[in-house]
Amino acid sequence: MPLINLVIALVVVGVILWAINSYIPMQANIQKILNMVVIIAVIIWLLNVFGVIGNISQIHIG
Repeated sequence: MPLINLVIALVVVGVILWAINSYIPMQANIQKILNMVVIIAVIIWLLNVFGVIGNISQIHIG
């Protein structure tokens, strides 16, 4: 994945998260959980893109 596509994807995710936090009224606890879930998902995606973790589709739970 080219670096410019990576940066564009991160900016798009950031803008979407900002818009959700700014324009959709929700409780502070739910907003914190949403932010944490998105941040964890982005970190896992970045680790997968850079090859730090293997292919996620090969990971089986249970």
